Amino acid sequence: MTVQVSKHLSAPAAAGPDGEGSRLAGHLVAKSYAGGQERDAVMREALGDQEVGLAETTRLEALSDGTFAIVITLLVLEIHRPGAAVGHLGKELIQAWPSYVAYAVAFVYVGVVWLNHHYMIERLRKLDLTLNWLNLSILGTVALIPFPTGVLANAFRDGNLMDQKAAVVLYALVAALMSAAWLPTFIHLNRNPRLLKTDVPSGMFAAQVVRPAVGVLLYAGGGVLGWFIHPAVAVAIFIFMVCYYAATSCGVRADPLKIDRDPSESLTAKIKTRS
Repeated sequence: MTVQVSKHLSAPAAAGPDGEGSRLAGHLVAKSYAGGQERDAVMREALGDQEVGLAETTRLEALSDGTFAIVITLLVLEIHRPGAAVGHLGKELIQAWPSYVAYAVAFVYVGVVWLNHHYMIERLRKLDLTLNWLNLSILGTVALIPFPTGVLANAFRDGNLMDQKAAVVLYALVAALMSAAWLPTFIHLNRNPRLLKTDVPSGMFAAQVVRPAVGVLLYAGGGVLGWFIHPAVAVAIFIFMVCYYAATSCGVRADPLKIDRDPSESLTAKIKTRS
C-alpha cells in the first residue's frame, strides 16, 4: 500500500502550504487501490479454481484485428493492373470486370466475418488455451480468402469452362472450411460459460451453431452444383451466402442485451445481496 501511494506522490504537491493536498491525493489513491483489491478478491473467492489457466482477451483481439486488416488489404492485390497495348486500356479495364466483382463480394464477406468475430469477442470475459487455438483456426481460414478469390476471378476472365469449374470448387472448399472453423468455437463457448461475461444468456452460442452449419452445407452443395451443372450456379450460391451471413449477423444489429463492461461489479452486487 505504501509503495502505491509513494509512486503517485513523488512529485511536489501544488496545493496547500503544509502538504494538505498531498495527503488528500494519497488518501484517494489508497482508497481506489484498496477498492480494486477488494473487488479482485471477491472475484477470486466467487470463482475459485475456475480462473486457473485463463487469460485476458487483449492480445487475441490485437492479433485478430490485425489479421482481418491484412486480409482485406490483400484482396485488392488480386485486381491486376492491365498491360494493354496503346489505345486498348479502356477495353482491358472493362474485360477485368470479374476481378471487380470478386473483390467486392470478398470484401463484404471478410467484413461480415470480422463483425461476427467482434460480436463474439465482446462477450468474452477470459480466454483459455483451447479457445486460443480455435481462434487461430478461424484466422487461418480467413487468411486463405484472397487466394481462391483471385483464382476465381482469373478463371472467369481468362479461363475456359473447366478452369471455371475448378475455381468454384476451390472457392467452395475454402469457404466451407472457414464456416466449419466456427462450429467448435461456438460449441466450446457454450460448454464453458466461465469464459463469458456475467450477463450473456445461457445457450446463446449454442444457437449460433446453425449459421456456420448452414454455410458448410451450402458451400459444399455449391461446389458440387458448380462442377456438375454450371459454375455460374456456384457463384450465385456464393453471393447468396454473403447476403445470408450479413442479414443474420449479430454484429450488424444493435444488441438488446446490456453486457456489463466490468463483470466484477455485477458479481459483487450479487454476492452482497445473497449475504
